[in-house]
Amino acid sequence: MSLHPAFAADRVAIITGGASGIGFAAAARCAEIGMKVIIADNREDAIGEAREKIAARTNRPANVRAAALDVGDWEGLAELKRFSALAFGPDVGFLMNNAAVGGHGGLFEDPKNWRRILDANLWGVINGVQVFAPDMAKQTHPSVIVNTGSKQGITCPPGDTAYNVSKAGVKVVTEALAHELRNMPGANVSTHLLIPGATFTGMTAAAGGPKPPGSWLPEQVVEFMLDGIAKGDFYLLCPDNDVPRALDEKRMAWAMGDIIENRPALSRWHPDYKDKFAAFLAK
Repeated sequence: MSLHPAFAADRVAIITGGASGIGFAAAARCAEIGMKVIIADNREDAIGEAREKIAARTNRPANVRAAALDVGDWEGLAELKRFSALAFGPDVGFLMNNAAVGGHGGLFEDPKNWRRILDANLWGVINGVQVFAPDMAKQTHPSVIVNTGSKQGITCPPGDTAYNVSKAGVKVVTEALAHELRNMPGANVSTHLLIPGATFTGMTAAAGGPKPPGSWLPEQVVEFMLDGIAKGDFYLLCPDNDVPRALDEKRMAWAMGDIIENRPALSRWHPDYKDKFAAFLAK
């Protein structure tokens, strides 16, 4: 598989949420390529162990660094930028704004929980974009920014509203970033929205039990991501072992159809539209 030129030996990769899951898999893959890697995470007990595991995959362990920080804090991202510049120089080849949390964010649930989810999932991406993207746009070498979204931010299934809101916001921010950068003279930054399918990550594994047969492993998501970036895809819409792309496309098309056809909100889950949705999928 050919890689985007940003993924090259001695380029710098900065990955938030890098202590586990997709972030860890992305960091490990970058280290294997020979990149200089910085992983950031708010779990101080996990970030050091993750760095050691990734460093073991390269013959240059000093090129793997770790930083404990809260991505919801703008100053934390600014400090990460300074840390990266001191360690490896100012040039950044790959930025992955990936850190996220879950957690039962129903519409009428604790506003503190809502703020926790939005701070990590949405503000973490906004902060990463604002801190790193302007200088990345000034670099001579090509670079890549990936923001991790979710299918829930597109189809918005009821029940976990705070998470849906956060990931819908990530989609909007990433689309705006792509537009801004492609209209910025001299910018050589490729921007992408990663939309994973069911993935067995630290967030999903926390519920206990073995990996569900339908879930992909984080490493599969990363390989799909790298292939899509190399092909120039903006929307990196991942399938999984249960849901092929065609089914995702129909679910997303139905969601947009609520507006176009003036159906009730979230009609996919409305009892009056159950049979109509099933017929739509069967076409």
